[in-house]
Amino acid sequence: MSFTRRKKMLAATAGAAVAALTLAACSSDGGDTDSTDEATGGTDTSAEEVSLTLATFNTPGFSNSENDAEYQYDLIEEYMELNPNVTITYDRKAESGDARENFFTKLGPGGLADVEMVEVDWMPEVMQYSDLLTDLSSDAVDGRWVDYVEAGATDADGRLIGYGTDTGPQGVCYRADLFEAAGLPSTPDEVATLLDGDWANFFAVGDDYVEGSGGSAFYDSASGVWQGMTNQLDQAYEDPDTGELIVLDNDAVKANYDQLMAASETQSSHFGQWSEDWFAGLSNGAYATMLCPPWMLGVIEGNATDTTDWNLANVYPNGGGNWGGSWLTVPASGSNIEAATALAEWLTAPEQQAKAFANAGTYPSQVAAYDDEAVSGAVNAFFNDAPIGEIFADRAQAVVPSPYKGEYYFQVNDAINNALTRVEDGTDDPEASWDKAVADIEGIG
Repeated sequence: MSFTRRKKMLAATAGAAVAALTLAACSSDGGDTDSTDEATGGTDTSAEEVSLTLATFNTPGFSNSENDAEYQYDLIEEYMELNPNVTITYDRKAESGDARENFFTKLGPGGLADVEMVEVDWMPEVMQYSDLLTDLSSDAVDGRWVDYVEAGATDADGRLIGYGTDTGPQGVCYRADLFEAAGLPSTPDEVATLLDGDWANFFAVGDDYVEGSGGSAFYDSASGVWQGMTNQLDQAYEDPDTGELIVLDNDAVKANYDQLMAASETQSSHFGQWSEDWFAGLSNGAYATMLCPPWMLGVIEGNATDTTDWNLANVYPNGGGNWGGSWLTVPASGSNIEAATALAEWLTAPEQQAKAFANAGTYPSQVAAYDDEAVSGAVNAFFNDAPIGEIFADRAQAVVPSPYKGEYYFQVNDAINNALTRVEDGTDDPEASWDKAVADIEGIG
């Protein structure tokens, strides 16, 4: 959709904590510095008219158009208020896989948006074509991000081809009413104690829940749990030194698959994430838990319209994990590279990351944002006043490095997720489905 400007003061409805944030750091060396007012991030009215397209996925917290959200801040509208010569068309895909397909289909022939969001699991593939993306490095942004976020978008020639948006330290979201009905502890501290341990403990609690609830599902989907288990492996699918596939020789991968499939027979809802049934399950009690990065809070709140019993526990199976993290890139073929770079820089600046966190729970990747009271002191009313700023700060400290993700990571992970889905929907038994995944993986590369 194309946004039209509304001449109003967006800040009038802002909460005091974030409303005080300054836009002083929002101008970009790569932007149109001749027309930029450094004090406001805006441009003078004599600047040339510019139309920009912004492509994202899921709910990055940029605009009220995301699932018809009622965010505290509409960052796209705010940017256009600050830059009256800029009109932004926002194209948001439903999920990362859709965005990836569009990105690689159009990267060569052209036709990408002026600013394209790229997700962590397929950034290694994007890096193969980094020469087709704009180098975004400048003194103005040097050192802004946590180290692994900046490193993940820096190519072999030292070019920074993406501005980091968010990270995904994970806790466990759960339905307190369903835990209580199943005879399990239900306060956040109690649940954190209950789930503190390895994956075997998580699945043991799941068995207790299934028994106590009369057979209800403990977690939302096998694929969501698979993501969490895989991201804790030292090595998963590819050799970090050679880039060659090792997944079929990696006993840890198959062991995780077998453990998950055994538990999922009774504990999974068998719904695919992002399916209609999965979304409905957020309200109707079809499952009691899900692994929760910060950005998932907005998904739950926006869809769990018939319950007020979701909560967040400061715990994660086997220690810690990260799910998510994206970058804004600027294709080098774009016709408005300077203006697109300025938009990408502004959207990922600490002030805007704090606002996106307030909007959708997308946890900042900017170092300067962590000390902002709007982040560190954040409380989520929908999650029964969970102190999400404190919880996710703790969860971020517990994150272990994700395994090496090379150019084949997304394709291998997709093959295994397809195997999980075949079991979940009853098409295959676990071993037959794994054999099909093996055949798919052997055809990669």
